[in-house]
Amino acid sequence: MVYTDTYKSLLGDILLAADEIGLIGLWFEGQKYFANTLPGEHISRETPVLAEAKQWLDIYFSGKEPDFIPSLHPVGSAFRQAVWQILLQIPYGQTMTYGEIARRMADIQKVPHMSAQAVGGAVGHNGVSIIIPCHRVVGTDGSLTGYAGGMDKKIALLELEHTDMSGFFIPKRSFSCYSKNIKNKLQEI
Repeated sequence: MVYTDTYKSLLGDILLAADEIGLIGLWFEGQKYFANTLPGEHISRETPVLAEAKQWLDIYFSGKEPDFIPSLHPVGSAFRQAVWQILLQIPYGQTMTYGEIARRMADIQKVPHMSAQAVGGAVGHNGVSIIIPCHRVVGTDGSLTGYAGGMDKKIALLELEHTDMSGFFIPKRSFSCYSKNIKNKLQEI
């Protein structure tokens, strides 16, 4: 059985979903691929897994690095699972490029080359965002490329982690849907 609960974050509502093993989904309300791996049958109820994920999010949104990873059980192919394992290794407040992930995947699969575009597809379909930190992936040229939750949220998450963004190309209108109030809260953390 799959259970769901909502978490109210500084950046908007987040839908959490878990089975008996671990978290299967963490989506910002309205994001691309919202709840795409959520089965039709699910029950809205807090479980130990969901409580653990909420605790992690409480720590994270307070501006601190959580010292644990909640139980995870993301849904995806073996390739996607391998990419997501690499994402889990990106340190808090740091970034990695799609190209770097592609090189690591090539090493893992013992092939001479791996497509950064294929890696991008796996990163983009990460159903447990934030905890599996796809927001920490950037373009090889330093551009802040896509994020299913929206570019404004990606930037906000990186700023929350106090990531040095001086070398990044940040698109105009990045905070277009966020009020000054949210920017100020991020700066306080």
